[in-house]
This record gives sequence, structure tokens and C-alpha cells, in this order.
Amino acid sequence: MPLMPIIELPDPLLRAQSAPVEAITDDLSRLIRDMFETMYHAPGIGLAAVQVGVPRRLLIIDLQDPEEEGGEPVPRPHVFINPEIVHRSDARKTYNEGCLSIPDQYAEVERPDVVRAQWTDETGAQREGEFHGLMSVCLQHEVDHLNGILFIDHLSRLKRDIVVKKVLKARKERDKAAVL
Repeated sequence: MPLMPIIELPDPLLRAQSAPVEAITDDLSRLIRDMFETMYHAPGIGLAAVQVGVPRRLLIIDLQDPEEEGGEPVPRPHVFINPEIVHRSDARKTYNEGCLSIPDQYAEVERPDVVRAQWTDETGAQREGEFHGLMSVCLQHEVDHLNGILFIDHLSRLKRDIVVKKVLKARKERDKAAVL
């Protein structure tokens, strides 16, 4: 399975609304496999299709269970096709979020602690579930991507501007080093 390039801020595609997935096809199944491979390699715990240049309403999450005695983390992959958050709790929680499309930047983001979502899974089955804690945060973060929203949009303007400047400076230094 080939690794896919992850697009980074300020790529305008990250601000695009993703279109619905119309059908479960072999191409979609291949995209899902490639997205998991890319996410694990990055490494990350969530990835929206738009982050790999495919503006479709598809996202994957794998929080992975902690390592078992002397072993590797246990994968727990989740596929969400055309996900919709249908309820958000009033209770809120703050998590330190990061993003593969905004490398090496993290910030405290407050979100609803519990969400209920509806989606289609990779087999075409309609699903509904309630999510708490980190899974809730990750799902909200990735659904935001499908709507052209980045985690930095939940920050104050000052904090967001600082993060953007850091990303652009790091990219400039990386590009300069690549030329040398």
C-alpha cells in the first residue's frame, strides 16, 4: 500500500467542504487502506480524506490500545463515511490537540465531551454511536476537516496567528534545507 502525501497548512484544499461519498467501491476501499497506512506511518490517530488531497466525506480513526506486555499497540481502526454529528453534550472538555496537516503544533482546544454521530461504515452499513473522551475529540477534529475547519480555528486570533507563523517559518526552513 503506498503512502500518500499529507497536505499541510496553508494549502487551500484544507478549507474546502468535502463532498459526500456516493458509493462503496473498490477504489474507496483502496483509499481507506492507503489512508490507514499513511496515518500509522505519520504517526497519527486520525486522518480525513481531504488531508491526503481527496475532498470526500471520509475519515479514519485508530486510537490504538496501549501496548500489551512487551508487544505492539493493538490496532482498533474505525472508518466513518459521510459522518454527521447529531448531538453534542453541554459538558465540555479541553484537550491538547495536534494535526498532521499542521505539523509539530499543539494547542489546548475546548470541545463537547460527548458526541453522538451517524455514519456509514466500510461495508455500507448505517451506524450510530456515542463517543466520549479522546474518541469524541478525534471524531470532532476529523469531521471539522470535512467542513474546512482546522483545530486552530477554535483558538483566539492571537494564538492562531502564532501557530500559523510557526508553521510557515518551519516550512521555509525545511524548504531551504532541502535545497542545500
